[in-house]
Amino acid sequence: MGLKSDIWIKKMAIEHAMIEPFCEGQVGKGVVSYGVSSYGYDIRVSDEFQIFTNINSTFVDPKNFDKANVVDFKGDICIIPPNSFALARTVEYFKIPRSTLAICLGKSTYARCGIIVNVTPFEPEFEGHITIEISNTTPLPAKIYANEGIAQVLFFEADEECLVSYKDKNGKYQKQTGITLPKIL
Repeated sequence: MGLKSDIWIKKMAIEHAMIEPFCEGQVGKGVVSYGVSSYGYDIRVSDEFQIFTNINSTFVDPKNFDKANVVDFKGDICIIPPNSFALARTVEYFKIPRSTLAICLGKSTYARCGIIVNVTPFEPEFEGHITIEISNTTPLPAKIYANEGIAQVLFFEADEECLVSYKDKNGKYQKQTGITLPKIL
């Protein structure tokens, strides 16, 4: 299994619609950078957010998630309260090839501000927007800039295709659009 370069990423995005919309170059002047990098693709966060709140005094339960735990927000700048958490989604829609696994890591610009981005791996043949988990680990409010970079995706191509892909097992988040809350099937 090998890490894929900007040339492979561009080819897969253009010929196979792996990333839509796709930014062929790196955009970085005056914004948190996004687009193709040497060995990855810097994804953008959309303007849709769900910010965790405790106004309803409920529990966070991954097996029975209560929508009252989050407040919907749409805008160019999302303020995440101190020591709090938000969900968002990518601008980009992904179609991961069967022989590929993608790993996503937060950008250093945000990490150096105490903002941690978590995204689970993009499994072979996953398709959809990516739900992004954003933690503000600081005692201060944190700004997240919509339509700018939030994390970098690294693509790894296997020597052979997997036996069972995310599509084959009818993954519960397959073809998700928007922010998708946790669910158990």
